Amino acid sequence: MRLKDKIAIVTGASRGIGKFIALSLAKEGALAIINFKEKQEKAQEVLDNIKEEGGRGEIWQTDVTSWEKVKEMMDDIYLKYGRIDILVNNAGTTMDNLILDMSKDDWDMVINTNLGSVFNCVKAVAQYMILQKSGRIINISSISGERGGRGQANYAASKGGINAFTRAAAMELASKGITVNAVAPGLIDTKMSETVIRRAKGHIKDFVALRRPGQPEEVAKVVTFLASDDASYITGEIVKVDGGFRA
Repeated sequence: MRLKDKIAIVTGASRGIGKFIALSLAKEGALAIINFKEKQEKAQEVLDNIKEEGGRGEIWQTDVTSWEKVKEMMDDIYLKYGRIDILVNNAGTTMDNLILDMSKDDWDMVINTNLGSVFNCVKAVAQYMILQKSGRIINISSISGERGGRGQANYAASKGGINAFTRAAAMELASKGITVNAVAPGLIDTKMSETVIRRAKGHIKDFVALRRPGQPEEVAKVVTFLASDDASYITGEIVKVDGGFRA
């Protein structure tokens, strides 16, 4: 197992892509800490799935948009386990609307959840990874961070910010033995994307080379690779998992 006994934190891991990332990391031997904000029953289901497959995990409720709460979470996890090896910043949300109709609250919610949480978590975990002289940080971005999208100015801005933050953090932390990369999924078959997939049904073959939506497991496998020693010479990269998206 490539991640045997590693301590891995996955934010927003109670559903969607985050759920499958936690499952994949645990399958490779990591202790997966399933961060969630509100739906404890969903987080518990993920933990139960991990245990059913012989893995180890733990659920941890924290609002990652709060610096104080994130700092407390990272401090407590390090105190409990003595190390933090992997951080996957997956927490995210959408509040789609045209710019002229988008409220300031919807802008702030998406920016704070998608981008602000990445800053909070990286800042809080970096001190411990520096002490260890090792660490893997993987941020979940999106192809929207490069391509934009009608009605998604807030989402695209947050994901573009993640890409830029990833490259900058990689340069800052490389000398400390820490790699920082991002994974940019395309159209993935999750609850968050179901409306987009439904609207695009019949046209997916026109803008996705592989002619289908991706599965969250396919994203999780790439994240797991980047978290492992197999990716020891990769940092500052934005890895697309989009099936050859060309729209």
